[in-house]
Amino acid sequence: MLNIVLFGPPGAGKGTQSEKLIAKYHLVHLSTGDIFRANIKGETELGKLAQSFMNEGKLVPDEVTINMLASELDKSPDAKGFIFDGFPRTQAQAAALDNLLQSKNTAITSMLALEVEEEELKKRLLLRGKESGRVDDQNPEIIQNRIDEYNNKTMPVKDFYAAQNKYRGINGLGEIEEIFALLCNEIALSTK
Repeated sequence: MLNIVLFGPPGAGKGTQSEKLIAKYHLVHLSTGDIFRANIKGETELGKLAQSFMNEGKLVPDEVTINMLASELDKSPDAKGFIFDGFPRTQAQAAALDNLLQSKNTAITSMLALEVEEEELKKRLLLRGKESGRVDDQNPEIIQNRIDEYNNKTMPVKDFYAAQNKYRGINGLGEIEEIFALLCNEIALSTK
């Protein structure tokens, strides 16, 4: 089973590349944001629990998120693999995800990280903000805060997967197809 954590700062191209990876490898896309919204809208027990934390302005505890992911994994027992989007964001979440996957007799194959210089990220996000109308991509201060948040809180997850020899840094500069070819090459190497 091919299980990928697609990683990178805001504006690195994760959305574009994840769509291509899903299509090529027939992976199930697991976006924690989408899963939260579906559980809340569907008024599942986990959705109600998550909403109660969000209503108080608190982060949803890792245990609730992991339970939602477990439910999603169970919905696709014949999947060829999964691509994790927006999760894990901390080392504790990475350890919890490893435990969950181990209970399903599988594991993360690799963490593919799109690496892009900060100035390029800012240019990309501002351009995306103009084209898409996304408010969070139009304000340079918000963009900087998002990049700082990634660098300070999410980047340490790299060390977790590097310690398992599963971290693969990919140059996120270039044409979409060139970057996709680099990602596919890393997947081929990590599945040998």
